[in-house]
Amino acid sequence: MKQVLHIKNMVCNRCIKVVKEELEKLDIQIEAIELGKVDVSESLTQKQTEEVRSVLNDNGFELIDDKKSQLIDRIKTIIIEKIHYSKEDKEPVNFSDVIASDVNHDYSYISKLFSSVEGITIEKYIINQKIERVKELLVYGELTLNEISCQLGYSSVQHLSNQFKKVTGLTPSHFKKLKENKRKPLDEV
Repeated sequence: MKQVLHIKNMVCNRCIKVVKEELEKLDIQIEAIELGKVDVSESLTQKQTEEVRSVLNDNGFELIDDKKSQLIDRIKTIIIEKIHYSKEDKEPVNFSDVIASDVNHDYSYISKLFSSVEGITIEKYIINQKIERVKELLVYGELTLNEISCQLGYSSVQHLSNQFKKVTGLTPSHFKKLKENKRKPLDEV
């Protein structure tokens, strides 16, 4: 019987690759894999579950068992996908509508749950993810601040700059001049 594994800290395509390789080493048949979720062909035994948990932990991931943690992880995955991996032109995203629709829960419930478990609001989490994406794009140096602002759906360069300074303590231009890398891994944002 098919089983769905929910995995915390799967935030990029390399994460998917690592999880896939590790599960295949354990001879676990994968039907589908995406950020935060793996569909396996058969229910895992207790021994297999512990082996999966161990190998995931060794690689910086975590098997999520309870429904609330799964919901929180799904919310984070939606936000990360929209901000870091969405290829479409960035119109301002109404994250509350997108998240509520995707997880099929009332946004006020989701918001309260997220804040109580994570100690941060969804809105603040979104801002932190956007700022990490801005840092990444500034380090690459391929886009102007105006292009970055448009790509991330900011209303203006000034709004982006103000938010960047509030979060980092630096202006985007000062950050870009710094030689040391001040970016954080996505699972630590």
